Amino acid sequence: MDHEHSETERVRRLWDRFAGKYDRTIGVAENFFFRGGRAWACGQASGKVLEVAAGTGLNLQHYPPGTDLTAIDISEKMLGFAREKAGRLGLTAAIRQGDAQNLAFPDQSFDTVVLTLSLCNIPDDRRAASEIHRVLRPGGRLILLEHVRSPCLPVRLVQRLINPLSVRLQGDHQTRDPMDYLESVGFEVEHLERRRLGIAERVIARRR
Repeated sequence: MDHEHSETERVRRLWDRFAGKYDRTIGVAENFFFRGGRAWACGQASGKVLEVAAGTGLNLQHYPPGTDLTAIDISEKMLGFAREKAGRLGLTAAIRQGDAQNLAFPDQSFDTVVLTLSLCNIPDDRRAASEIHRVLRPGGRLILLEHVRSPCLPVRLVQRLINPLSVRLQGDHQTRDPMDYLESVGFEVEHLERRRLGIAERVIARRR
């Protein structure tokens, strides 16, 4: 088993174990750093939509009515909660297990890809971005809400300090920023917004 596959399986097991606690655990940090971010991200979606790393389905309530939605996550246990939410909301969505690093969809399948607070947890985030680029139609948009490496030095030093423990315990990388590679994998960044000492990032990027 190669390192990438081994790390992906480790992260999947972590999220399976964490699934039942995810919503209440993330709530405090999300309210402080990312308030309104999920509604913003889902509100940008149009056409045929893929949500990558959908987790427990916290975004489902924010999509416009009638959204043609497919949602994937690596953790089947997380998706169990997402399916329950979809049922309560009366949503029709294709919710299935999948790996962001190897998307099981043909080229140019979607108009919009939404990804919220998840590139930080995907073992090979650059490969995931390349796969997203592949399944987007020309001119399609990637909508990102993410926690990223802060441009503020004191904050960044703290992120570097806690990163090894965060990666080991939750597979959560504190010092990443998709702006490092989005253009190199074929995206044109149309909107970039940073909040909360530069930790919270909102991005709209179009497939070239």
